[in-house]
Amino acid sequence: MNTNTIDASLCAKMFLAGAKNLESKKEWINELNVFPVPDGDTGTNMTLTIMSAAREVVGLDNLTMETFAKAVSSGSLRGARGNSGVILSQLLRGFTKVIKKETEIDAATLTAALQKAVETAYKAVMKPKEGTILTVARGGAERAVELLEENPDVDLETLIFEVIQRAEEVLNQTPEMLPVLKEAGVVDSGGQGLLQVLKGAADAFCGKEVDYSIEGGERSAAKAETGAQSSDISTADIKFGYCTEFIIMLEKEYTADTELEFKAFLESIGDSIVVVSDDDIVKVHVHTNDPGLAIQRALTYGSLTKMKIDNMREEHNEKVIREAERQAAEKQAASVAEPKAPAAKPQTEQKEIGFISVSIGDGIADIFRDLGVDYLIEGGQTMNPSTEDMLNAIAQVNAKNIFILPNNKNIILAANQARDLTEDKNIIVVPTRTIPQGITAVINYVPEKSPEENAAVMEEEIARVKTGQLTYAVRDTHIDDKTIKAGDIMGVGDHAILAVGKDIDCVALDTISMMVDDETELISIYYGEDIREEEAAALKDKIEEQYGDCDIELNFGGQPIYYYIISAE
Repeated sequence: MNTNTIDASLCAKMFLAGAKNLESKKEWINELNVFPVPDGDTGTNMTLTIMSAAREVVGLDNLTMETFAKAVSSGSLRGARGNSGVILSQLLRGFTKVIKKETEIDAATLTAALQKAVETAYKAVMKPKEGTILTVARGGAERAVELLEENPDVDLETLIFEVIQRAEEVLNQTPEMLPVLKEAGVVDSGGQGLLQVLKGAADAFCGKEVDYSIEGGERSAAKAETGAQSSDISTADIKFGYCTEFIIMLEKEYTADTELEFKAFLESIGDSIVVVSDDDIVKVHVHTNDPGLAIQRALTYGSLTKMKIDNMREEHNEKVIREAERQAAEKQAASVAEPKAPAAKPQTEQKEIGFISVSIGDGIADIFRDLGVDYLIEGGQTMNPSTEDMLNAIAQVNAKNIFILPNNKNIILAANQARDLTEDKNIIVVPTRTIPQGITAVINYVPEKSPEENAAVMEEEIARVKTGQLTYAVRDTHIDDKTIKAGDIMGVGDHAILAVGKDIDCVALDTISMMVDDETELISIYYGEDIREEEAAALKDKIEEQYGDCDIELNFGGQPIYYYIISAE
């Protein structure tokens, strides 16, 4: 390889090749999940994150290092999902901060960019853990620094392949850094994902034939819905009929005061406003009756791209028809339908407090609605919502202070990232790691207390909730001193696998026995879509026989993959 610099065109090819290589390996990376549960999603999350950026890159009309950097940074930031995806987005964000003002990348620039990538990613994680993607990234960056110090004229090919070799060496050491990896016999899945990105990029640098095509139109992985069903709202209730979205490519000075003025203008013509600034681009979302006014004002700041205008009244009517067909099919088998509480009307005036919750399963969604949650993002175990999913939900809740309940440890970072990108509302992320913790958080909200006081109480109360989730093993492994065979039933606790067996009820009882102590007062059971009501009732009877001093609650959760979600508090 003769070239010792990388121009914008080659840089874009390297990035797309890295993205494609990660995509091709995503299922293999998913299988590196420590717990052998059927929701290992590191490969999927990282792929969806980088593909969000890749689509921005292939959509560029004028490819320069600066436009490439902006596309990668903003695309990955908005598309980030799951802890691994958020960390990957921060690595890319840090990398592009260095290269965006360069016309070509040489060895010194590449080294500085790798260092900035690692620095940015470490800062994004509150408690960085070694033996993860962060350690792999740092190992590669440190090797680049060593090579440059040894020889300032080191050629790029040597630098790139030495960085990859060191990253792979560090990846292979991750089981020694994290005992849980060693016991499961796997390397860190996030680190493996990063390695595949680097290897794909190296292939493109060397001129290997690579398919650079990127499919567009990603289907949203996390389905969001409001607390009210579509059929409960008439088109007359939709105050502003057009959902308008676009990105401004800034060409004039855009200060904090400018943004406040722009937001004030959007508020005068609509609602559900989100304005997110990222370097020299601004992402805009507004519901309005005159999209042209929003577009005209935006054009005073720069050119527009990614424009999208949807007629919400028309979409609503289509949803009503689909919902009516679905309900008719359901009611055909039932002679009596239980009356439902009236659905909440769309918010017209801004209120003080709002709630957004991640949920999965019809029954659990109904529980959150009944508790007053304004907006549900359907996702969780099988598909983590992205930062943009969170931002869109924030736009829909017309409240000054909004609590977000991630209800999954792998969604907290994306929620935090959405919080940091929101300027016009006070976003409070309650770090709920399970569905039962989310329910407990909402139950403990007290209107008379301030948002900060409520957040403190919620965090205190969710710490008292123990959660066990029953599912099946997708592969043989040995973890937490338990030998597990594919197909076994597992009770997965907050930090470890609590029980393993062949029978769902037996494993459920064994799991509960590991969760209950002398202070336990309430055991809650949420049965999934694969469990019949009579089966769940029989399990409840068995639990009551053993734990007569505790209150036992049985609820339909409707969640996939997990037969039961059980909490003890």
